[in-house]
Parts: sequence; C-alpha cells; structure tokens
Amino acid sequence: MISVLFRALKITLVGCLLLCPVWAAAATAPKAAGQAIPGNELRITMPGAPNSGSLSWTIVVLLTLLTLIPSLLLCMTPFARLLIVFHFLRQALGLQTTPTNQTLIGLALVLTFFLMQPVGTAILNDAVLPLQDGKLSAMDALQRGSAPVRTFMLHYVREKDVALFIDLAKEQRPRNPEELSMRVIVPAYILSELKAGFQVGAVLFLPFLVIDMVVASITTSVGMLQLPPVVISTPLKLLLFVMVDGWNLLIGSLMRSFS
Repeated sequence: MISVLFRALKITLVGCLLLCPVWAAAATAPKAAGQAIPGNELRITMPGAPNSGSLSWTIVVLLTLLTLIPSLLLCMTPFARLLIVFHFLRQALGLQTTPTNQTLIGLALVLTFFLMQPVGTAILNDAVLPLQDGKLSAMDALQRGSAPVRTFMLHYVREKDVALFIDLAKEQRPRNPEELSMRVIVPAYILSELKAGFQVGAVLFLPFLVIDMVVASITTSVGMLQLPPVVISTPLKLLLFVMVDGWNLLIGSLMRSFS
C-alpha cells in the first residue's frame, strides 16, 4: 500500500521535472522582451540569500520538498500506525481488495491531516510566517519549526525505544526529554508506532478469528467439506462489522488514542 503513495509522488516529481524547461522559458521571455515580470508569480524568498526569490530557486525548493514528503509522512506522523491498522482490519475481514489500497491510503492521509493540523498551525505561526517576514534565518526557522513536531513525537514514543537508540548512538543519557536529539527521537517514534499498530491489529483479529473457528468447526462436523469455511465466515464477519458500526468504533478509538 505504501508503494502506491510513493508511485503517486514519483509521478508528481517527474511531472514537475518535465515542466521545469517550460517554467524557465516563461520566466525568461518577459526579460528578453524588456517587460516587467508579473508580481503574482510564485516566489520563495530566503532571508540572507539575495537571489533566493528567483524562479530557479523556487523550483529547487519545491522539488526538494516533494522528495521529502514521503519520508516526513511515514516517519514523523501517525500515518504508519493508521495504515497498518487498516491493513490488519482488511485481512481480518477476509477481504483482499476491498477497501482498495487507494481508499485506505486516502483515509489514512485525511486522518493524519486531522491529527497533525494543530502541529502544522504551530509550525506556521512560529517558523514559516516569521521566516517570510525576515525575522528569522532559515536555520532558526528550522529549529523553531521542529519543536512542535518533537513535542508531538515525544508524547507517543516509548522509553524503551528511546533507550535503545541512545545506546546505539552512544550518546549520554539526557536529564530530560527536551535534550534528546532528533536522531534518537525519529527512529524511536517509528518503532513505537509500529508496535502500537500491531497491537491494535492483533486485537482486531480476535473476534473475527473466533467466527472463523466456529464456522470451521460447524462445517466440518456436518460434513460440508466441499464448501470452504471462509465462504460462510466472510459474510458473517461483514454482517457483524456493519451491525456494530465498526468504522465508527475503529476510527473513534484510533483518534482517542492520540489525545
């Protein structure tokens, strides 16, 4: 499922690369004709870099952000946990392609945006807007922008995983969590999210596993050997999931786990 997301981002990146000559030609055409460049073009100006507002720097920054989106999405947000849980749910229901990978990825993206919206707002107010106004340098904005993300990840990371990567990095044990480096926090957060996703997935499997066992024992006892038990258990599991409003319960539980 994650390969689908990477494929979509790769297509977007290739499209931007193909459009770069067109953008460059459009940018140079007004200069060659002696005309002024329109003021509503997209510009990304970095404080301390006098030529950073040019179109070439804008393209470089945008393409760099596009390449970092998959890594940031998987490593520093709840996206991985949500996608793992949805995958386990589909397997527990006995479904192979329903919901589709695109549907599950889209749902995980929407929920990730819902959860990370306060963090994004804090980054915008503390780092992006002061950077655009020239009040911060690029490095200062990066440090201030990483603070909300660090706080978010520290809230859900496990101490055991943090201790593991502190030992692997051969760093001194900090006196408080604020002294931890991102080199330790990010991999520890990934491990914690994987463990949480597998825990929720294992709990999801239990009720559906009971239905499979009951149906298999009944069909075997009455001699229905020609009919696979999964043909009977799958509709029963779907009926149970719909009757208890499973999507509402699952999404509600997942969202409350991040509160």
